[in-house]
Order: sequence, then C-alpha cells, then structure tokens
Amino acid sequence: MRPPGLSSKPVFGAGKLVASSLGMPDKETLRRANSDRAKGKSASTQAGEFIREEMHHIREGKHGARNAKQAIAIGLSKARRAGYGTAPGPKASKRVRAKAAAENARAGKTPNPRRARATERALEREPHAAASRTALSRHAKQSAERRRKAGGSNSPSAAARRAAKTRRRSAPAKTRQRSAPTKARSGQSRRSAA
Repeated sequence: MRPPGLSSKPVFGAGKLVASSLGMPDKETLRRANSDRAKGKSASTQAGEFIREEMHHIREGKHGARNAKQAIAIGLSKARRAGYGTAPGPKASKRVRAKAAAENARAGKTPNPRRARATERALEREPHAAASRTALSRHAKQSAERRRKAGGSNSPSAAARRAAKTRRRSAPAKTRQRSAPTKARSGQSRRSAA
C-alpha cells in the first residue's frame, strides 16, 4: 500500500480531506515559489515551479495529460489557485482569460472535492508521455518557432539579447574591467597586421 502522500485518491483523516495530487501544491513547491517571489523573479518563473511539480506527478504516474501543452496548463492553473497568478498571453482566447480570472479570484480557497475527484479520475485515463523529454522538447521547439515567426520583443533572438544585456549588467566589476582591455588589445593587433 502506498503512503497517503503518493496516493492519487483523496485520503480522509481526522475529519479533514487531505489534498490529492491535483488539489494543493506540495510544500516544497510553495517554498520554491516563495523563494522566487522573495528574489524578485517574474510571475512566470514562480509559476514554473508548479509546472515542474505537475511534470513530476505525470512521470510518477499520479495522473496523465493529453499532451505537454495540457500538462503546462494544469501547472499554471494550480499556480493561479495558489495565489501565484500569471496573466494569460496576449493571444489568449476569451475562454482562457475568463478561466484565469476565475482561478485568480479563487486563490487560497478550498476546491470542491467532488469536482476535484472528477478531474483527477479523467486525468488518470490520459497518457503519461506528455511529460517525457521528447514531448517537452517538441513543445519547446514548436513554441520557439511560433515566437520566432511572430517576431517582436517575444522572439527567441530578442530574449537572448535581453539575457546578454542582463549578464553584462550583473557581471562582477572585476570581470568587466578584465574583459575591456582584452578587446582593445585584440583591436590593436588587427590594425597592426593590416
């Protein structure tokens, strides 16, 4: 018999409904998300901890998901209900926006046990390949390609430029001083060779 923490079915004890895998997030996940919030990281980074937890649940066999996109959506939904809301993307449908608003409004409230059980039982029938390395890699590549074609500030190249700028800004002062003369020397040597 599995211990209650690993069970995907609701467990009753001491008159309280103990959270099932889809109900409440793990304490470790909440700790990580709180740490990200305290460090001033973005809302999507904080929500990423909940997505990570869902991927682990799918790999452990607690439940499944139809594809990687659904697995990510489950994690985002859990993050919003835990009070780590992230705004839907600019191209999100009205339905997704309404769902996100409802989840943000219900943050911190106990979910309906009957509804939670129904959701969990439906997800148990879904495949577990959604959290595989292959599926996540495929999803990441498709997502990057979509952003690349759209262009703008959300494209992978623009994100890389922002990351490089942040690295330069947050690099220690000694590293910046050391790298500057090297560039000057290499430029001088090229001129003298020409």
